[in-house]
Formats: sequence, C-alpha cells, structure tokens
Amino acid sequence: MDSNFGSWPPASTRDAVYVSLRERILSLELAPGASLSEKEMSLRYNVSRTPVRESFLRLAEEGLLFILPQRGTYVSLIDTELVEESRFMREQLESAVIRLACAKFPEEGLAELERNLRDQLDCIGKQDDKRMFELDEAFHRTIFEGCRKRNTWALIQKMNAQLNRARMLRLVADHRWEHLYAQHRRMADAIIRRDPDGGERVMREHLSLPIADLAVLKEQYPHYFK
Repeated sequence: MDSNFGSWPPASTRDAVYVSLRERILSLELAPGASLSEKEMSLRYNVSRTPVRESFLRLAEEGLLFILPQRGTYVSLIDTELVEESRFMREQLESAVIRLACAKFPEEGLAELERNLRDQLDCIGKQDDKRMFELDEAFHRTIFEGCRKRNTWALIQKMNAQLNRARMLRLVADHRWEHLYAQHRRMADAIIRRDPDGGERVMREHLSLPIADLAVLKEQYPHYFK
C-alpha cells in the first residue's frame, strides 16, 4: 500500500491515483505491455475500485493504457508515429520559444537555468535516470516560463506522453548523458549571448535525438514498441 494515499480526502483520491499511475507509466516503472488490475491497484493505494477505474479510463484516453473488455487492462506499447508527431510539435514550438528567449530573458530565469545545469552535472555522477529526466523537463519548462509561455508548455504536455516514454527509455538504455548536458549548456549560452540562430540550431539538434535513437531502442526493447 502507498502510505501517501491513506489520508487523501475523497475529492482528491481520483486525481492522486491518476497522477501516481501516470508518473509510474512515464518513468517505465510500469513497463509497456504490463498488465494492471483494478483490485491490485485499489489495494496498493488503499482506495476503492472507483477512483482506480476512473484513472484507468483517463489514462486510456491519453493513450497510456489499453483496456480490453473482459480481458484486462495493459500499459500501451510505445507508438513510434505518435513519438514522431510529438517531437515534431515540440521542435516547432521550442525553436520559436528559444528565439524569443534569446531576444529577452529575465535574470531570475537565467539563474534557474544555471542551477539546473549544476544539478544535471551532479545527476550525471549519480546516474539517476528519473532525476535526469526531471531536470531535462525543468530546463525546457524554465525557458517557456521565462518567455511567458506557460500555456504553450501545458499544451505540449498533453501530447508528450509517448515521446516522454521514449526519452526515458533512452536515458535508461545509455547512461552517457554528457552530450545532453552539453546541449543544454549551449542553449543557455545562446540565451546569454542573445544568439537566436545558435539557440535554434542546438534546440533542433537536441530534439532530434529521440528519433535518431529510436531504431536502436526498438532493437534493444522490441517488446516495448507497437
């Protein structure tokens, strides 16, 4: 049982279960193809089956679960077409946003990027997959927030599920993360120098990595992909 859920008020239970399950799927703790049971999840979270069932349906709508009536519920396989579509959207939006950041970016945003980069270096030494993914996301989110584009970032998150699982799998499969740090460092430097062309160039290079490595990941983890 997850002790964090014992004190949740009823109105929050559904969201708490949903958030936890979603994080576990995106982090690959619940691997593509894994079978899920309403009964097991209700026992784990110490809740009735209703919030679990509602969370399952919500995750199915996002394409993270596949529900087969009378047969069971499974974590969906990674859909490479959706990975590419999500990456395409991110590349267009993030290339535009980093150009805005190179024109004008707040000092507190730059300070946050520098803190993030220091944490990334520390994370490389510790080989913490989940933390590295969180820092990668936070770095990009900080750029959007510094450009007053929080709603655009929120829109990206709605389409990011398949891409994020591919990105997480890439971190797990290859712990040589120095080039990821180097690309983030170059982005920050481009913002500092007010170099929009350089910033956009490294951003596009950075966002092409998940697709470039997709063939290798499919060879290593064929049972994870649709």
